[in-house]
Amino acid sequence: MDLLDEILNRQLIEQIDSGFTVTVTEEFVKVEHTYRDSEWVRWEEIQEVKFINTDKGPLLADVWLALVAKNATCFIPQGVEGFEQVYNKVSKFKGFNFSNVISSMTTTDNAIFHLWPENESGV
Repeated sequence: MDLLDEILNRQLIEQIDSGFTVTVTEEFVKVEHTYRDSEWVRWEEIQEVKFINTDKGPLLADVWLALVAKNATCFIPQGVEGFEQVYNKVSKFKGFNFSNVISSMTTTDNAIFHLWPENESGV
């Protein structure tokens, strides 16, 4: 299952304001939710950063920030407390793709936007 399918399947039980807790420390980011296992990644282990857009908004989260490590991925829906803090940190990564952030914010379709690292291309 790819990241977009995983997000779309999750949306059946996860609404934007229903039980997300995002914890940010100097070492890691952790996402907890009432209906699933906790996810966490260490900052230094992040290999990719993506925005995943869905066509489920505005009733459900339609933009997710995905932090992808070798053995773990954290999914953070836009709008929950902690999203901006995590976004502000990853947007400072060298080569962060702000053009894809803009593209993501102007899309209402299901799509994945690669934001980092800089050696990856496009959507």
